[in-house]
Amino acid sequence: MVQTGGMQIAAQVSFRLRAMTRPLTERVRTLALQLAMRGKESPIPDITTLRKIPEHLTFPLRRDGVDPVPLLAESREQAPVAKLGSVLGLDIVLVTGHAESKHVLAAKDTYSNDMRHLLGTRKRTDAEGIGGLGMTDPPDHTKLRGLLTPEFTMRRLGRLTGMIDRIVNDALDDMEAHGPEVDLVQHFGFEIPFRVICELLGMPEDVRDEFHKLGMARFDLSEGGAGSFGAATETRTFLIEQVRRQRAEPGDGMIGEIIRNKGDDYDDVELGGLADGVFLGGYETSASMLSMGAYVLMQNPEAYEILRSGDRAEVDEVVEELLRYLCPVQIAFPRFAREDHDLFGVPVKKGAVVLVSLTGANRDPAVVPKPEQFDLRNAETMHFAFGHGMHRCVGAELARMELRAALTGLARRFPDLAMATDDPGDLGWRDLSVVYSLDRLPVKLSKDPVPA
Repeated sequence: MVQTGGMQIAAQVSFRLRAMTRPLTERVRTLALQLAMRGKESPIPDITTLRKIPEHLTFPLRRDGVDPVPLLAESREQAPVAKLGSVLGLDIVLVTGHAESKHVLAAKDTYSNDMRHLLGTRKRTDAEGIGGLGMTDPPDHTKLRGLLTPEFTMRRLGRLTGMIDRIVNDALDDMEAHGPEVDLVQHFGFEIPFRVICELLGMPEDVRDEFHKLGMARFDLSEGGAGSFGAATETRTFLIEQVRRQRAEPGDGMIGEIIRNKGDDYDDVELGGLADGVFLGGYETSASMLSMGAYVLMQNPEAYEILRSGDRAEVDEVVEELLRYLCPVQIAFPRFAREDHDLFGVPVKKGAVVLVSLTGANRDPAVVPKPEQFDLRNAETMHFAFGHGMHRCVGAELARMELRAALTGLARRFPDLAMATDDPGDLGWRDLSVVYSLDRLPVKLSKDPVPA
């Protein structure tokens, strides 16, 4: 039975009160038994062994189609900052309000993004480590972001316009060749961002099927942390090897460019982790946006027409509202409280995990006029699809370039695009994935596609 946010909080309080009234010796025996059953010498948590997330903590990752389950809005209405319970002995605090989320995401000193303390005591390989921009604190974060930022300036990105347009046209040609009915996810949503990021990094494309699966598995929490971290290890192993190969013969992409200019300042693991973050940040999220974006646009023909014939400002409004409404990254990278503190009236203990629901913040009626609707009147509202603050997505502008090029190209080539099924079961909506999407989207193309 699903509890409301208030009932969850009440249940947690009741549980804690019962625990506090147990005799001390009973609590000590219980802790000793738990440690013995875990086979650990110390209570250091290991998130990679977590096989299942407690059911009452999963609602921020659940959706009904493109919409978050109602419990998320109920939780925000009752308490935009709320304690949900605990996992592996760590308190979990959920933030769902717009203002509260902005505050947490912008806080530089209150929280850490480094989660290496959750990897237990087992010795790990380089590829099993945690790193990259999203899970790194200054000064390491500052060093890595400083390395990437010049690669994502508007001037540098402007040079990619021709490449992106070529990849989009190739994908649309492929759709037409496989028509009149095609899976838009396979031939459009996945194909475009994958090829863009491969060319950006200078990676070979002959591993696309493997990486497609690994990309989905990285964000799938249906098996707790074990499956996600296993897929992450495989991905990083490949990318570390790519860096090692390019040490000897730098390629034309970003990896080769960094090696030529600053390769002596970074080891293979650092650069492999950086490439891993760029790859997944620029691939899986964009693939989700293109697939879900097409799904929403087929139900909103006026917006689809704007993409076909509108000016740049009008197209940008559609893109921004799609980002707010769909927000495929459902929760931000976990924040860990550095010290005890008060968060909008909620006491947060040192070490607690603070999770920001980006979907919840993007649909806060306190700031969004029509929060549960795709409506261009919402387009001026600040959204968190790319995060906020120090850890905001460094590739946000590249993602916008891809969305504009791909979705306008789709609308112009196939103005009569329509769903090829009425059965929701034919759409592969993901369950318990940090990056939400659908894995199948059968569509009917225009009878007479407009020439490119």
